[in-house]
Amino acid sequence: MSNGAATRVRRSREKILGAAESVFLQHGFLGTNMDVIADTAGVSKQTVYAHFKSKEALFIDVVEAMTGGAAEEIGEDIEDVFGDRKAEDYLLEVAIDQLTVVLTPRLMQLRRMVIGEVERFPELGRSLYVNGPIRSITRLTRACAHYTRIGELITPDPQAAATQFNWIVMGAPTNAAMLLGDAGIPTSAQLQAHATEAVRIFLCAYGAKQMHPR
Repeated sequence: MSNGAATRVRRSREKILGAAESVFLQHGFLGTNMDVIADTAGVSKQTVYAHFKSKEALFIDVVEAMTGGAAEEIGEDIEDVFGDRKAEDYLLEVAIDQLTVVLTPRLMQLRRMVIGEVERFPELGRSLYVNGPIRSITRLTRACAHYTRIGELITPDPQAAATQFNWIVMGAPTNAAMLLGDAGIPTSAQLQAHATEAVRIFLCAYGAKQMHPR
């Protein structure tokens, strides 16, 4: 396949995924049909099926694209360069990034839709989990290990500490947004205050100065 043809195929696929995301979020899985997706994308139904074998396959790819895109926006696919940043500054930055990117109407709507379909498509739940919390915890595990090595944290089990920090940050705000809809999404000021308090609580448990005061 020539470069030009490959580019056209990629653009066609991206157009279909974008249209499918919009239609799925608006109508849900059961309420969506491939004709509407094709019309929204401005392509033929045959073109949609040329890229995706079924509505189920397209739905799974939409979920993976949305969750993977959020992870990339946060920077979870990139190895952190810690430099001379203090643990407190790093953790606050990560907490604010996660809250800002994840707590959006679009991603909360996706999460609700996936939960509603997880019995039918268990792989969707796994995809959301792997591309969401697991990526965040993996990134935080590296950070906990780094800051333990340089003496700012004491985390005998960096992964356990990272898991606790992730859910201190994400647990309550995510539940509120899931159950209360857009009204449950925190304002910027609330987000900042929650992130700051989450870091304070975590450092009380794992900060070297708190555990070994001088």
